[in-house]
Amino acid sequence: MSMAQFCMEKKVLTVTLSLALLAGGMWAYTRIGRLEDPEFTIKNAQVITSYPGATAREVTDEVTDPVETAVQQMGQLKRVTSISYPGRSIVMVEMKDQYGKKDLPQIWDELRRKVGDMAGSLPSGCATPRVVDDYGDVYGVFYAVYGDGYSPADLRQYAKLLRRELLLCDDVAKIEMLGDQTEAVYLEVSRARLSATGISPQQLQQVISGQNDAADAGSIRIGDKYIRIAPTGKLESVAELGELLIVQAGEGDRPSVRLKDIATIRRGYLDPPQTLLRYNGHPCIGLGISTVKGGNVMTMGASIDRRLKELQAETPIGIEVGIISHQADSVDVAVRGFVVNLVEAVIIVIAVLLVTMGLQSGLLIGAVLVVTVMSTVLIMQSMGILFERISLGAFIIALGMLVDNAIVITEGVLIAAQKGKDKVKAAVDIVKQTQWPLLGATVVAVLSFAPVGASQDSTGEYCRSLFLVLLISLLMSWVLAITLTPLLASTFLKGKGKGGGGNADADPYDGRFYRIYRSFLTACIRHRWVSLGVLLGMLVAAAAGFKHVKQSFFPDSTRPQFMVHVWMPQGTAIQATDRRVQALAEHVRTLEGVTGVTEMMGTGGLRFLLTYSPEYANPAYGILLVDIEDYHLVDELSEQITDYARGATPDALVYAQRFVLGPGDPQKIQMRILGPDPAVLREYADRALEVLRSDPKLVEIQSDWRNRTDLIRPVVSEARARNLGLSRAEVAAGLKSLTTGLPIAAYKEGDDSLPVLLRASESERSDPDALRSGWFWSTRLGQAVPLAQVVDRFETVSEEACLGRRDRLMCITVKCNTSGEETAATAFARMAPQLEAAMASLPEGFRMEWGGEHESSANANSGLAGKIPPILLVMFLILVSLFNSIRQPLVIFMTVPLVLIGVTVGLLAFDQPFGFMALLGFLSLAGMQIKNAIVLIDEINAQNAAGVDPFNAVIHAGVSRLRPVSLAAVTTVLGMLPLVPDAFYAAMAVTIMCGLTFATVLTMVVIPVNYAIVFRIPNPR
Repeated sequence: MSMAQFCMEKKVLTVTLSLALLAGGMWAYTRIGRLEDPEFTIKNAQVITSYPGATAREVTDEVTDPVETAVQQMGQLKRVTSISYPGRSIVMVEMKDQYGKKDLPQIWDELRRKVGDMAGSLPSGCATPRVVDDYGDVYGVFYAVYGDGYSPADLRQYAKLLRRELLLCDDVAKIEMLGDQTEAVYLEVSRARLSATGISPQQLQQVISGQNDAADAGSIRIGDKYIRIAPTGKLESVAELGELLIVQAGEGDRPSVRLKDIATIRRGYLDPPQTLLRYNGHPCIGLGISTVKGGNVMTMGASIDRRLKELQAETPIGIEVGIISHQADSVDVAVRGFVVNLVEAVIIVIAVLLVTMGLQSGLLIGAVLVVTVMSTVLIMQSMGILFERISLGAFIIALGMLVDNAIVITEGVLIAAQKGKDKVKAAVDIVKQTQWPLLGATVVAVLSFAPVGASQDSTGEYCRSLFLVLLISLLMSWVLAITLTPLLASTFLKGKGKGGGGNADADPYDGRFYRIYRSFLTACIRHRWVSLGVLLGMLVAAAAGFKHVKQSFFPDSTRPQFMVHVWMPQGTAIQATDRRVQALAEHVRTLEGVTGVTEMMGTGGLRFLLTYSPEYANPAYGILLVDIEDYHLVDELSEQITDYARGATPDALVYAQRFVLGPGDPQKIQMRILGPDPAVLREYADRALEVLRSDPKLVEIQSDWRNRTDLIRPVVSEARARNLGLSRAEVAAGLKSLTTGLPIAAYKEGDDSLPVLLRASESERSDPDALRSGWFWSTRLGQAVPLAQVVDRFETVSEEACLGRRDRLMCITVKCNTSGEETAATAFARMAPQLEAAMASLPEGFRMEWGGEHESSANANSGLAGKIPPILLVMFLILVSLFNSIRQPLVIFMTVPLVLIGVTVGLLAFDQPFGFMALLGFLSLAGMQIKNAIVLIDEINAQNAAGVDPFNAVIHAGVSRLRPVSLAAVTTVLGMLPLVPDAFYAAMAVTIMCGLTFATVLTMVVIPVNYAIVFRIPNPR
């Protein structure tokens, strides 16, 4: 008993199971997880090491290189890059593509062991390396806590309260604070006064620490109890610091002095600050909230919103919580939009079926389509596949193919009913005849997307749900086509149920459209070589035209928010950067269409989007996050902002950027120069920058090493320093106490620890010449030593502000972007020869290589290309097993390259680029083409088996499969219409729509022509 016959005999069971799938899908729809964009694993970690006082080159040689050497012992390593600043090393570790999120925790543990084992060999004064393995964590909810009239300390206290409360919300993993100003206690002393007292920094440290640290005085037994002893004297306020008694050094009995008598004690904030934030002009503190692994950002967002409303009664008047980014809101809007597109596509497909196949057939196939979609949702929810941009887009892509199998079965039953045949028997027969060819065609269609599912790089992971949804939905469409569809068709389609009654001799293919097609196909087969020549000529023309198609990787985001980067010259103080960014933000807020501006100085902020990689901490850097009414305003506002900045801040590099969709780098054109000598790298990088600046279409031109910075170098007399008992560290400590402040202790207040800094008075700090009259404390001599006795002179020199490396080789990256509508691929093709010419004289041991979009696209495409040959082989073997023939699969595969004709015409006509998503569309076209061809070839075989002569068998097969194949194409093409306005899917939609339209002609004309050629079918006389 066949499956179709079983389902028709067990009607109640079949209908019940179908309704269960429908109900289960509706239930799953309310519970399935949601995201705006799919997740992909960031397989990177950072190793950050502080080495105070060291130059960038010293950091590179003494810290970065040993860390990289240890890291390179890991077999999982794909690449190690680093950037070394004065006093700080950042090593970025990237793991190979084959390691997924489940493997990473163990890999990061091994990384910690490797780094920990080598930490002991680092130079003295170097901090313990810190492994940051949560570099890829996304803070999907990003708030700003602000309030006019409140100090940074007040805001910090409320932010800490919020952090404590919100950590208890559903699915919250952790909360990071950004821009909170660290409080500090400053002891500002006159150098002459402190020198006269003979009090050393070490004395101050001992006095303050001894009075502020917790001390265990033990306990005493009294009767049956032990009573703890806790002496008084612990500092309870900063003011009490001033009352501490300090014994003066020197001859005779010199009286003790109180700290307040020799120093001005002031509570303030670390100067200079590390980061600064403003929200719509208000100084603020950022709160970034991440989701637990496997958690639901929608659930987290709703829980946080509820808790914030509950906390409003406890919020001090005037303190507000603003939204910088709220992924839950973005996800809700995005998913609703995607679902609307999906519903529109379903309605379009059903409407096409109603018009072309009649009311009963259209409703029947539409019902099967709805069950297919809902059963797919049920399986997605059980497998943990989320609703997001890619998975919902996959539904729309699949819609046309989801009805293909049902159309073939329904068409067969309908034709049999029109001829008066028994519908039940006809349903059983048509399923028996087509179920395996339809399964083969379905598997081939799924396999056309398999390169995406098999690709292990971040791009493949980003798009993997596309393959999974198509796999589930297409297989479900086949299952329902051979179970539910024959039951519904035999029950509801018009015609005789049993015993015939129709006109068996009537030709259902005698309509005008069929007659025109039959005549055209007959002429093409009779003149097969002419037909083939015309097609080959069109293919050559399409290949030539494809050179004019724009190239890209992933499109930009449609998020109604964009970035404005502000790069001041390296070495600029964060306060100066803050003034420039603040002035720019004030102007931006006045522009029409702008709804809000967040300013971040000294940092790129937190990763509040998966595709956003924050810049490293840098006082010369600032960024504006500009909220706007509609994303279509981005280009216009970007131009206005950069034009204004060009005049207002001519010494700064200011540029606007959209957020990106998918993996990739926002700096789309990049060239790396690698070699052993930083001076040579800088020279050739400057040449490359000159080439790029000569092109008016390029913007955001810079190198990652930035400009060289000034350095004040006190030239120390080593002989005199040794005689005075001064080490290099003591000289450095003395200079630091004259400037930013020397940490000597910590003042504890609750769970906070405020650094206590010893520094010169404000009048002395603000006078550069006062450095020359400074002093040092000699531990060996026990007295202050004038600076002039140790330092011969001061020199001002320049130094590299940062040094980059890639796989342990010095590397400088030159990068830029395009302006206007020009794609990065077009600009790259224009500039690459010029840059290669500028690098032609690179010395031996140096080389250049391309990065940016060119590299990302090449890696993604190669990730697909490596999977295509085995998948094509599997497709071919499936066809061979279906037809038990080599020639018939060859007939099918010969037509696949011809889809390029429709693709080229479509992309040029709609001015869409050929990027990664268009490439996926092209691959899917191959699957659709083969799928339709299988149905046609199978019918030709059936006609031959029925004894029809070969020529007429080809003609009759084409005529009988014209409506199913055409309907499949029309439903797919029209079902894609909702995706055309979507920036992410537009190129793919155009590729499939135009390519499939032409592919249908290929299937219904070229397949018969090729079949006649390959099988040498003679023309009838």
